[in-house]
Amino acid sequence: MFQNKKVIVVMPAYNAAKTLRKTYQEVMEQGLVDGVILVDDKSKDDTVAIARSLPGMKVHVHEVNKGYGGNQKSCYRLALEEGADIVIMIHPDYQYTPKLIPAMVSIIGNELHACVLGSRILGGYALQGGMPLWKYIANRFLTAAENMLLGAKLSEYHTGYRAFSRGLLERISLAENSDDFVFDNQMLAQILWHGYTIGEVSCPTKYFPEASSINLRRSIKYGFGCLGTGSSFRLAKMGIKNSRLFPKK
Repeated sequence: MFQNKKVIVVMPAYNAAKTLRKTYQEVMEQGLVDGVILVDDKSKDDTVAIARSLPGMKVHVHEVNKGYGGNQKSCYRLALEEGADIVIMIHPDYQYTPKLIPAMVSIIGNELHACVLGSRILGGYALQGGMPLWKYIANRFLTAAENMLLGAKLSEYHTGYRAFSRGLLERISLAENSDDFVFDNQMLAQILWHGYTIGEVSCPTKYFPEASSINLRRSIKYGFGCLGTGSSFRLAKMGIKNSRLFPKK
């Protein structure tokens, strides 16, 4: 608990058997977490068996692979059903350190921001932490384009480490978003559309063989999806074209 607010960590999982236990242990060491929910997206390894062996972890298993966005939709729905006031989404691949949870919870709990991102770009250590050069360049280009289209000044839109207030999650129409990777980007655009502010904390970058990553083809698809989301946001803002993601206020 944080100031009588229930804190739930959600983990969208796919083939995370090698890193899940370490991620979970570090999450619980932070002391503020009231529960952890893992949603497995039809993994082919021992992710589910390991998750069920961890004390207190609630495990939900998709019967079919629903995609990264579809997984997150389940995560947030289950967290709200558990009565969460603050929801932290962290990947179980240990690419993001759970040690930032107290800082993110404090920002949400003190109502400074309704959304907080763990940014790999703030601090300037992304490349030193192992981020591939091509991913760094793509990240910088897409972020610049999206800041222009969305009228924001975020350091990056592509982190998988995020915290949300209950009120925000209840207001955003997540069901309208893609079930693929572009879900992340669409969600942030929706948050900005509804007038919420987004905070950022610097997150050390860790790239290693066990960490999850999407291939070049899917990265290109994701990039065009991000640009499409930003363009739809701008057109809706200008009143030129309506969008189901960005309804008229």
